[in-house]
Amino acid sequence: MDFDVAFLWSTFVKLIAAVPMTLALFAASVCLGALFALGITYCRVSGGLLLSAFGRAYVFVFRGSPLLIQMFLIYYGLGQFPAVRHSLFWPVLRDPFSCAVLALAFCTAGYQAEIMRGGLQAVPAREIEAGRASGMSGLLLFRRIIAPIAIRQALPAYSTEIILMVKSTALASLVTVWEVTGTAQRLISQTYRTMEVFLVATLIYLLINFIIVRLMALVEYRLSPHLRERPNPASGGGRQGEVHG
Repeated sequence: MDFDVAFLWSTFVKLIAAVPMTLALFAASVCLGALFALGITYCRVSGGLLLSAFGRAYVFVFRGSPLLIQMFLIYYGLGQFPAVRHSLFWPVLRDPFSCAVLALAFCTAGYQAEIMRGGLQAVPAREIEAGRASGMSGLLLFRRIIAPIAIRQALPAYSTEIILMVKSTALASLVTVWEVTGTAQRLISQTYRTMEVFLVATLIYLLINFIIVRLMALVEYRLSPHLRERPNPASGGGRQGEVHG
């Protein structure tokens, strides 16, 4: 492989222009998936048999089947039904971007729901009892006690799911959404220089994931002040004593 700097730079410029589409896919699918996940989590923890069974079935289906097949079923499969083509949902379901977002959101909702359920179940019962003993109940108890602890517990697993979603957006190229991977494939078909183009695409994905990891680490740092090392007053006093002595 020739190290053609001019070609690598021109490839980088063309691929970086597709980053907004990748970020739009990522942001829309993660936000929509989080809304779905809240509903699925409620079904899982509500205690009702029917709701719990629905939540379990949803998680099983969307975590147990390949995302690529889910995307093909939504984009190519639903259009085969006349009732769908004549429904008010057809303008959304015939659009590749919308179908890719729906497939990504449905899939990540299954994973996010399990992460949220794990975070909620990790809240210590004594913390809830302490909140109730101080007069909190309902929404106030959830907002001040349960939600902050559950978010802290779930954040490491949630950040991993977020990073996986960035990589999963590459599948949208298979339903003709021209994000970074789709644009890279189009460049390869024009230049036949697979290695260089995919190396540049990999660099761009690494850069996006690095920024997201740092942002998630910052959020985790802000939410965990009690886990940070505190200054030792005894050692500080010793140093002061040495100075004054």
